[in-house]
Amino acid sequence: MGYTIHELHEQLVKKEISAVELTKKIMAHRDAVEGDIHAYLSTSDKAALETAARVDEKIARGEEISDLAGIPGAIKDNMCIKGETCTAASKMLEHWVSPYDATVIEKLKKEDFISLGKTNMDEFAMGSSTERSAFGPSRNPWNTDYVPGGSSGGSAAAVAATEAVWSLGSDTGGSIRQPASFNGIVGLKPTYGLVSRYGLLAFASSLDQIGPLTKDVTDAAIVLNAIAGHDERDSTSIPQEKKDYRKALVRDVKGMRIGVPKEFFGKGIKPETKEAIDKALAFYEKEGAEIVDVSIPHINSGVSVYYIIAPAEASSNLARYDGVSYGFRAEGKDIIDMYIKTRSQGFGEEVKRRIMLGNYVLSAGYYDAY
Repeated sequence: MGYTIHELHEQLVKKEISAVELTKKIMAHRDAVEGDIHAYLSTSDKAALETAARVDEKIARGEEISDLAGIPGAIKDNMCIKGETCTAASKMLEHWVSPYDATVIEKLKKEDFISLGKTNMDEFAMGSSTERSAFGPSRNPWNTDYVPGGSSGGSAAAVAATEAVWSLGSDTGGSIRQPASFNGIVGLKPTYGLVSRYGLLAFASSLDQIGPLTKDVTDAAIVLNAIAGHDERDSTSIPQEKKDYRKALVRDVKGMRIGVPKEFFGKGIKPETKEAIDKALAFYEKEGAEIVDVSIPHINSGVSVYYIIAPAEASSNLARYDGVSYGFRAEGKDIIDMYIKTRSQGFGEEVKRRIMLGNYVLSAGYYDAY
């Protein structure tokens, strides 16, 4: 099975397949391969089949359906869906059930989307292989000896293995784009502020962004159409008019300018990587695009800046997990002992490392020295 959203939408509208049939087919395939892949942390089959039945009723009545209606997807387990667990792949939130929907989920529900479940990830999105999940790693469906990337590795593996037709991931420093490349699918980190972060469990608020993982670029545009838009509950959300991103998908590249940063071709690039990029640039030039050499002089500082901003914000955001209000709680002889034991036992090693680094970055002594 390698169907895309747009192909399946056509089949549903033409009544060549029903939403219930499609959902059951994907579920059966998911159950057959999931033991090898471990893309999911939880499933929501009952709700999925109920939504599929409603979509079939709409089609039977001759009603128009949205592009995503009745097409099974999956959601990274750091986005809130009311009444479902949202663990961020951490022992800290293993049994926490969300009391509300994230804005992206609200928008998708209006589209009659189907969620087959929540996907595996690096704990609190801190990692690049899905090996940092408290519930075990996901595996790459092309070769299960390899990782699917991260932190949205479960979301990417689910799409690549057709355990879902599409999925949502979150990207702080490459966590959609890198697993998409590892799995041979399309991943998009939208412009910051284009998609609301309300209901996304925060890692680094200045960098987090929700985006699609799909089989092709048309599907990525369809999902982006559904989730993009202004949200008053997110102070960084951009006021914007509704757009159809499929209109940007044109074959004609005449007159386009493609910037090629010289810093990307320095020491360390593999010959086969450079060869592949040069081949692509030659193709676009032949098709009428203008190839322009550009420079991003501060790009080499990017990783250093990331490792100041991201851990600093993470240490602040994760301070709320203290065993008092919700989530995992360890017993202690007093409140300070309870705090220490809760955070020591509830967080994994990578999360602890980033909290410690963030606290160091934010400390007064370090600030003065900097």
